[in-house]
Amino acid sequence: MTQYPVADQFARRVRWLTTAIITILVAWHALSWADRAFQKESAAPRSVTARGDLAADEKSTIELFERSRDSVVYISTSERVMDFWSRNILSIPRGTGSGFIWDDKGHVVTNYHVIAGASEARIRLSDGKEYKAALVGTSPMHDLAVLKIGDGPKRHPLPLGTSHDLRVGQKTFAIGNPFGLDWTLTTGIVSALDRSLTEESGSVIEHLIQTDAAVNPGNSGGPLLDSAGRLIGVNTAIYSPSGASAGVGFAVPVDTVNRVIPQLIGRGKYARPSLGIEIDGDINETITSQLGVKGVVILKVRQGSPAAQAGLKGITINRDRTVSPGDIITAVQGKKVETIAKLISRLDDFQVGQPIKLSVLRNDNEREVMVTLSSEQQ
Repeated sequence: MTQYPVADQFARRVRWLTTAIITILVAWHALSWADRAFQKESAAPRSVTARGDLAADEKSTIELFERSRDSVVYISTSERVMDFWSRNILSIPRGTGSGFIWDDKGHVVTNYHVIAGASEARIRLSDGKEYKAALVGTSPMHDLAVLKIGDGPKRHPLPLGTSHDLRVGQKTFAIGNPFGLDWTLTTGIVSALDRSLTEESGSVIEHLIQTDAAVNPGNSGGPLLDSAGRLIGVNTAIYSPSGASAGVGFAVPVDTVNRVIPQLIGRGKYARPSLGIEIDGDINETITSQLGVKGVVILKVRQGSPAAQAGLKGITINRDRTVSPGDIITAVQGKKVETIAKLISRLDDFQVGQPIKLSVLRNDNEREVMVTLSSEQQ
């Protein structure tokens, strides 16, 4: 066995004792810190800072929503299909949308595309009660439809505003059910007026109100309100590459709604003002481009029609099979019409039986003709 000197043994013991003392001190500090870290401190809720009164515009927005929400409805549609194997008729969900109470008789206004292709629709009111809806009438060219619910609590219709005097910059308020999130309020302004929108079917909706109030799938058919809580439009579409709100929404103006909806309630269809002429898009484009003019070429004038009574003339097919144009409509009431869609839209601004002034081009000579509009079932 190796023997160490006494001095070395003493030094080793001192080092060991020093190490032990340091270890004990470190452990004691660690335990003390841990004890302080996990020690429960007495705490009380912080005092609430008084907010003060709501701002005036906040109060008016809250009041507008609370006053209007009961007039807005949630619409769900379904489609009946037959099971191939069992031959059973099944009802499957098709989509959801919004609408609003039109009158105290239970009529509900929504978009045509909300209920198009559906076999049945159900309407849920703000109190949670749900009713089966009956289809009253539709106008695809305006993207409007009317439903009706049966017996139930009477609902107050939204107060009616006007759209012809709207100005860019006015506040707008949209209430609807975006993504199924019922009774959602979004706000914005009128960002543009008299917009046109081409639908998937190819038809063009004119005179639309553009707003930056968030309008998303599910908002369709819901009301667009002004700062007085009056109806100024029916939210109908969004423009968005992603399919969600990008700050560009469109609404059918209330002046159009108030002209179309009474007809849908009364007869189920919209009687479009008509001149009694036949027109065609492809032929129109060919002839106007050859002549270097802008307008709508009359192909044929129907016998006994307003156009016939006004002396308007259609195209003539010559013996050599060449075509001689007759009258080309260039303006309605001084407003230019360069396409068939524009002509139809301009005529739709007037009532059946109302006289209007047409600017007509024939053989390079332009003249003005008065025509009294007749009705044409849509």
